[in-house]
Amino acid sequence: MGQNSLLKLISVLAFFALAAVSCWATQESLHLLLPSWPQALCWIVTVAFFIIASIGTKLIVDSLNQNVYIEKRGAKLIGGILIVLVFWLMFSMPTNTHTFFYRNAISSIASEDITTTKGYLDQLKNNTLTETKIRDKQTEVANDVWAKFGELEAEILNDANPGFGPKAKAILQDFATMLQVPRIEPLTYKGTSEQQRRQLVDAYRQKIMILLENRLTILRNSMLASDESTYKNLAATDWKNLDLMEQAISSGEADLNDADDVNDLNGRLVKGYSTIKTYQQYVDFQGNDKEHYLPESGTAVTKVKKMLSVFDVWKDFLSGHYKGHGLIIWVLLSILVDIGAFIFFDIAFKKDQYTI
Repeated sequence: MGQNSLLKLISVLAFFALAAVSCWATQESLHLLLPSWPQALCWIVTVAFFIIASIGTKLIVDSLNQNVYIEKRGAKLIGGILIVLVFWLMFSMPTNTHTFFYRNAISSIASEDITTTKGYLDQLKNNTLTETKIRDKQTEVANDVWAKFGELEAEILNDANPGFGPKAKAILQDFATMLQVPRIEPLTYKGTSEQQRRQLVDAYRQKIMILLENRLTILRNSMLASDESTYKNLAATDWKNLDLMEQAISSGEADLNDADDVNDLNGRLVKGYSTIKTYQQYVDFQGNDKEHYLPESGTAVTKVKKMLSVFDVWKDFLSGHYKGHGLIIWVLLSILVDIGAFIFFDIAFKKDQYTI
């Protein structure tokens, strides 16, 4: 009798210890998912559901124990299974796994989300894509002009036909088209000696250089967006807000395990995502990022936001995401903690055996 009482006492203590871990993990998950709920309410729901799940396991064990008398054994077995499926498999286990996984992975995932989003905001605030396109177009125009100038130089310096003839004049018309000016007036020159022809080439080089610089300036102005200052200022503000939060996390002023702080971070990310989507034509997305920031349907969800939701974590996990983050380990840990608690609960409140 004494040994049996001691075993039950140890089992009660072990049950409460493991149940405390499980309930803490579940209420943490609920609080992240439903930050508007008071934390006390999360605890009440969690503890109530865990007790119900524990009773469900006891119904199963008692129904399978042929050494005790159980009324409506089959009904209680089915009821116990349904209770365990609903209150443990569909609630306690997934939320526990979510909390364990969240605590392990949120730092790296938040850092990745912040860094990537800041990178695209940086493109907007510095007008990187537009500037790159402008430089590429300016380089293309300049290369074409100087390639054409090579033809003009060769024509003027041609010893077989020295001077500035019809072909050279046709090349000037090509320059006018390329530089988008009405026409280029031929320069006056004297003589056809090599020195005089080279002086003529240098004179045309200076003239073409001035016209080209003017053309490149006009080209740049035409390619700049009319709303450039708007999106540059928005992106700069969003970038700064994310940078401040990143510094706060790094210094410990903000805690990613705190629902208020992580929701603050998510709010800043959402604003950044919105700016990126609105001005997507000025962003150069890398890899599969475009699919993430600009989904074909619905609104883009931040990686941090997905981590807050037990449903999204499990959905992404079952879809093959989170590889390398060790989610399976946390699934196993969650299962073992709960099963351990249920075993001790069944031992602690085991129905006294007697012969039917």
